[in-house]
Amino acid sequence: MGRFEGRGVQGEPIPFPPRIEALRGGIIACMVAAGKLERLWIDAQEWALGRMGLWARMRRGPATASHLATGLDGERAAYFELRRRGLKVVARRWANARVRGDVDLIGWDGDLLCFVEVKTRTARDLSPAESAVDEEKRVMVRNLARAYLRSLPESQRATARVRFDVVSVYSIDGASEFEVFQNAFGWQ
Repeated sequence: MGRFEGRGVQGEPIPFPPRIEALRGGIIACMVAAGKLERLWIDAQEWALGRMGLWARMRRGPATASHLATGLDGERAAYFELRRRGLKVVARRWANARVRGDVDLIGWDGDLLCFVEVKTRTARDLSPAESAVDEEKRVMVRNLARAYLRSLPESQRATARVRFDVVSVYSIDGASEFEVFQNAFGWQ
């Protein structure tokens, strides 16, 4: 194919996704949305994983602190929402042994490799969730992006276009609301 293909959970190739439309207002409304059957399949996967998580919690009790569980639930909800909007996710919670931290989601949006930071809140306070992505967090994500790019073949590394996104997830009364900020910050 000549283009980068990621590998899915089962090792199957994830093809390079189609080009994106023009940006509208900095929100990921421009991603090529999944088709009706694909959205139904994604919804079914999300439902099943949610049920499995519910049963696991009932059997073992809370495995993590409540604020960490909230963050993990928000990352999972953002994963499915971005898939519905057409992002081809190639990695979740990607970490590198040499660089501190992890990247919540990495995926292809057209010909752009997107590094996505997810912030989850259970209430809408005075400061929005995306404000938690401060300079220290941006530096960490940039360093992880460099490490991820080093893992690509040399030909892909030279031509890869990168975008850094932030997703705010507000999980209120069992429903999730999403605010997606494309190109929230750059390499500087």
